Amino acid sequence: MIFQALFECMNFTSLLLLIFVVLLLTDVIRNWRPRSFPPGPWAMPFLGNIFTGVDFKTMEKLSQEYGPVFSLRRGSQRFVFISGYKMVKEALINQLDSFVDRPIVPLFHVVFKGIGIALSNGYLWKKQRKFASIHLRYFGEGQRSLEKYIEVENNFLCEAFKEEQGRPFNPHYTITNAVSNIIASVVFGHRFEYSDHSFRKVLELDNEAIVLAGSAQTQLYDVFPGLLKYLPGTHQTVFANYAEIMTFLKKEVEKHQEEWNPEDPRDFIDVYLAEMEKKKEDPQAGFNVETLLVCTLDLIEAGTESSANTLRWALVFMMHYPEIQEKVQAEIDRVIGQSRQPTMADRPNLPYTDAVIHETQRVGNIVPMGFPKMASKDTVLGGYFIPKGTTITTILSSVLFDKNEWATPDIFNPEHFLDSEGQFCRRDAFLPFSAGKRVCLGEHLARMELFLMFTSLLQHFTFSAVPGEMPSLEGVMGFTHSPEEFRMLAVPH
Repeated sequence: MIFQALFECMNFTSLLLLIFVVLLLTDVIRNWRPRSFPPGPWAMPFLGNIFTGVDFKTMEKLSQEYGPVFSLRRGSQRFVFISGYKMVKEALINQLDSFVDRPIVPLFHVVFKGIGIALSNGYLWKKQRKFASIHLRYFGEGQRSLEKYIEVENNFLCEAFKEEQGRPFNPHYTITNAVSNIIASVVFGHRFEYSDHSFRKVLELDNEAIVLAGSAQTQLYDVFPGLLKYLPGTHQTVFANYAEIMTFLKKEVEKHQEEWNPEDPRDFIDVYLAEMEKKKEDPQAGFNVETLLVCTLDLIEAGTESSANTLRWALVFMMHYPEIQEKVQAEIDRVIGQSRQPTMADRPNLPYTDAVIHETQRVGNIVPMGFPKMASKDTVLGGYFIPKGTTITTILSSVLFDKNEWATPDIFNPEHFLDSEGQFCRRDAFLPFSAGKRVCLGEHLARMELFLMFTSLLQHFTFSAVPGEMPSLEGVMGFTHSPEEFRMLAVPH
């Protein structure tokens, strides 16, 4: 009776105000930061910290204010960010099993569906990752087979650069196509000509999707997926791009199914089709056509984007630091000369070249935020309690630029990877591929590609900027950190 009388006395505006206050109090109580949870900036009611930037530079500022373990809230979900080598190592290496799972990221879940290699969990993830890892390392003759693929592609890449005849050109998609051809040879059993428009379109669509996926506007989809799936926006472009890419991959898989000979496996898809037959009695392992498509996308993306961007950054740095370029070329001339291609056996004898490649990976900072992980159990990190199921992000850029680990963190300096005698030395804080059980599956292949392709390019060409067009050292921040578009001159060396 009392409540009925109260409502009768209220006008419509007062009623709305009351409803708003009740909702506000409910939101505040429900989203009150738990005790011992990592600190973070004040969050707006209902929205959280959605107006806080999602780029690594913003995260670095927040870590300076709140410490190496801090949190943000987007909508009603809390995210934990981990910064600096010491704390990232604690999370990924010392607490190896604490952050091994992947969260459901709505934007990527639409495409990857929680299956495949990168975004799956549990038994399916273990089986798919193990299968892909074995194939990448041991298919054919293992490392020698991979090296052969790269050697062949180096010939095509250098020939394409020579055809430019020292004129200004943009190397973006020539490099991306060349790098992608390595993993394409492993997955599809063949490479694609640089003039192949359908494959070029796939590379362009993928590049656009990766750039857009890192934007704050697109990531709003992760906060309000139920609402935004019906509205226009950059997230719809990401979905449309991936749909086209998946159509391309589906055609490749269907072609393999038609030509499949279990007695003569040619590539990853053929071997996967054979595994589908073997694992029919184990559906939980996920060996089916749908998972094959997602695994293929995983491998093509992982085997293309990072290495191609690193090589583009390498050319940008060589143009900015011609004295470093000259030292690399002098070392290559001394050890290899011009009469043969570089091989992996040359790497121990090219310490300066190897150091320049590693410094390119460090300063290029290709995947600054890593990929989100999830606490697989209740965990204490840095003195803070992180409940099971909490999404965490290890800020890899904070490791690559950690002032406590690098003599000149903000300067391109190959000496970071050389000892007092000029020999190459590994650094614990060099984690561009992340670390732990979710370390990048393609690290082995990427290291080979970067060494052989960079060395081959510097063996044959001297790179310089087009007059008045020195490439920017400020990158484009998407899901990855890539160079701005640039033109260059490649003069035969």
